[in-house]
Parts: sequence; structure tokens; C-alpha cells
Amino acid sequence: MSIAEASKRIPEKVFRDPVHDYIHVQHQVIMDLINSKEMQRLRRIKQMGTASYTFHGAEHSRFSHSLGVYEIARKICDKFVRNFSIENGGVWDDSERLVVLCAALLHDIGHGPFSHTFENIFNTDHEKMTREIILSEATEVNQILRGVSADFPRQVASVIDKTYPNPQVVQLISSQIDADRMDYLLRDSYFSGTNYGNFDLSRILRVMHPYEDGIRFDYNGMHAVEDYITSRYQMYMQVYFHPVSRGMEMLLHHLLKRAQELFLTKNEFTSRDTHASFLEPFFTQDWTLEDYLRLDDGVLQTYFQHWIFYAEDPVLRDLADRFINRKPFKSVTYNELENQEDVKILIDLVGKLGYDIQYYVAMNSRFDLPYDFYRPNAEKPRTQIELVEKNGHMVELSKASSLIAAFTGQQRGDERLFLPNELFYGKNRDNITLFEPILTQIHAMTKTGTITPLDENSTDTFI
Repeated sequence: MSIAEASKRIPEKVFRDPVHDYIHVQHQVIMDLINSKEMQRLRRIKQMGTASYTFHGAEHSRFSHSLGVYEIARKICDKFVRNFSIENGGVWDDSERLVVLCAALLHDIGHGPFSHTFENIFNTDHEKMTREIILSEATEVNQILRGVSADFPRQVASVIDKTYPNPQVVQLISSQIDADRMDYLLRDSYFSGTNYGNFDLSRILRVMHPYEDGIRFDYNGMHAVEDYITSRYQMYMQVYFHPVSRGMEMLLHHLLKRAQELFLTKNEFTSRDTHASFLEPFFTQDWTLEDYLRLDDGVLQTYFQHWIFYAEDPVLRDLADRFINRKPFKSVTYNELENQEDVKILIDLVGKLGYDIQYYVAMNSRFDLPYDFYRPNAEKPRTQIELVEKNGHMVELSKASSLIAAFTGQQRGDERLFLPNELFYGKNRDNITLFEPILTQIHAMTKTGTITPLDENSTDTFI
């Protein structure tokens, strides 16, 4: 089969979708990819990870997000071929539509369970795994793509890793305003029950168009682009960086770290009831693609449930119980430069209460760059958003918008110290006995939500 043959339309099939109303499938290759086992695995991986413990509606999957990204990419291609096709003197070559749609659909196929936490513990990389799933001849996805042409898997993978030669195609899938970001903002906002991520998608698609070096936007659509940037900022500050979600993430991190340590020291996972055969290759850093594709959120949660009831190690058992039954670590903000000594004091106090600070204390910083212009010397230079005026002159977004100029190049976020919830003020008020002096110190340092240095006059109660 050639790309031209694979690009022929089939009778349209649709999926109902709460964000886009319908997902329209018009190519057999897309339908086959959707039905592949690697894509179906994404149904079992939550899009927002531990955020569902904060926003109970956020149970949607990476599968639904992938379909949404595909649908936005399809709408963009339809708009481009209608208004900017090379046949009509434009710059859009619609023969690249199929590679765009496949890359949009498959862009997240390499995510693992609780993706970013899992990656931090076991040194996996979802982008590298996406490429491997697409290129490995052992996967159904690869077989389907090779049915188009022998080189087609490589073309799709090159779009995702940003080496594809046409920047228009790359920027549709990965840029500061792309199909991926537009879907996850709308979808995550919808399912989390917040309105922060809402923006005028139809207007943005209307003012978007291709040019030789990528994608640009009509100047008169600037306000819709501003709305998108501010929506993204609000979602990160109010939803993605929510301290409870991060508290659950830190808990999960320590749970998996404890399990790995116990396995490697042969002190646990020796009985049939507590083994974790699907995780063992990751504990030893000797895993294969087949091992990776066995995992999803449900597999990990099943192991966690078993550890609650059968693990001999009290720390593993307790951490599993806290995670499964939503007992997140609670946090206070701090400034790394100003509060180094205060953080050490607070961690020491927690240790004096008998907690293993390796597993019951965590420091986490989350910062996002809402928007930045192109910096060629940056480690990961961003493709800037450009507006085109009626005379054809292009201007970078932050030069035209004072609102976006305030965001440009500015990191937003915070640093947090996470501790067991029961140590905070208002907890265990009826159970303070032997450790009352220590708890009083902890309360004094954390009561405001930001680490407060101990009063010099109170140090005589420090134990």
C-alpha cells in the first residue's frame, strides 16, 4: 500500500466526545491504530495521574486525550487544505495529512502508569518509549504503519521527536500552541470541573494558518491567543500544581522507592502474596518493551492493595494504605535560599517523632514557563508564537501583547516540603502526649502554610 492509497477516505465513523462532540475517523489506518492493543492500553492510564485524588471527576484517560488531539489535528488539516493548499497557490501539502493524523493520535502512546512519577523512579522516558513503540516490529502499531509504507513508521516517529523536515507538521503536534496542548487544556478543565482551561478553540483554528517556516496567526486573532496562554497559566497554577495532587504524587514516589529497595535487599517480595512480578524488571533496571507494555494504572494499584494486606514491611504497608485510601502528604511552601536551615530543623523534628524521613518527608518544586519567545541558546528553545499583520509583516506575540509580555520568560510556581498529614496543626489534638513539645514546634513552623522560622524564645522546648 502507498501513502496515496492509505490516504483514501473510508465511510466516516465517529466517536462521541464530551469536548469535541464527535471524533471523525475517515481513514482505515486511523481506525486500525485506535483498535491496536498499544492504543487500547491507554484506556487504562489516567490522563492526569494523581490529580484525580484532588478533582474527583478527573478520571479520564490518555486514550480519550489522544483521540482529542487527533480530532483537533484533523480540523486543522481540513482548514489548511480548504484555504491554503498548494493546488490553490498556498503552502499546505495535504499529502502530509496522514502523517500528521497518525502522529497526533500516537503522540502519548509511550506513557506509563502514573507517568511522570514512574519515570522519576525507574528512569523511563515516555517520549523515547513512544518512538520505540512506533518503530519496533513487535508492536501492532508498527505493523499497521508499515502497511502504509516501509518508511512510514520512521516518518511518524520523526514528527513526534521534532526531526521531520516540514516545520508546519511538527508545530501542529508540538509547539507553544499545538493540538496536544489545546486538547489537554479543554479536556482536563472539563473533567476536573474547573473553568480555567476554557478558551475559544474555533477562533484560534480560524486565525491559524501555515507558512514556509511553520504556523502563524492572524494579528486580529491575538486576543484568542492571549486567552489560550492565560488559560494554560491558570490550569498549571490552579490544577496541575495543586498541592494535594503533588502530595499524592510524593506519596506514590516514596511507595515505589520503598518497594524497589525492599526487592533489591531481598527483605520483601519473597512470598506469593507480596511479589510484584510485573514490576521486578523495573526494580532491577533490566526491562524490555514487552515488560513496559504490561503495565498500567490498574496493575500498580493491584500490587498496592496486596501490600496493604500482605506486606511484612510496616513502611511499605503504611505507604500503600495512605495512597490507596487517599491520605496525602500535606505541605508548606518554602524558599530554598531563605529557609534552608528551617527546612533542616523541621525534617529533624519529624525524624524525632519516629518517622523514617527517607520515606515520610519530600521536597518538591514545580515551575512552569507560561510563554517564551525563541531563544536559540536555550537548552530547549521554544518555537515562538508569531502574528501576521495585514501587510504581511510578522510580529512575535509578546511584542504585540502587553498581557503576554508580563508572562514572557517568567517562571511561575513554588517549592514545597511535604510531611505526613497528621503532623499538622489541627490534627491529633486529643492524642498529644509524650511528643507534645515536638508537635508544638512543628505546628509553630507550619501553621501559616509557609515555613515559619522558630522563635528564638521557643528553642528551649526543642528536643
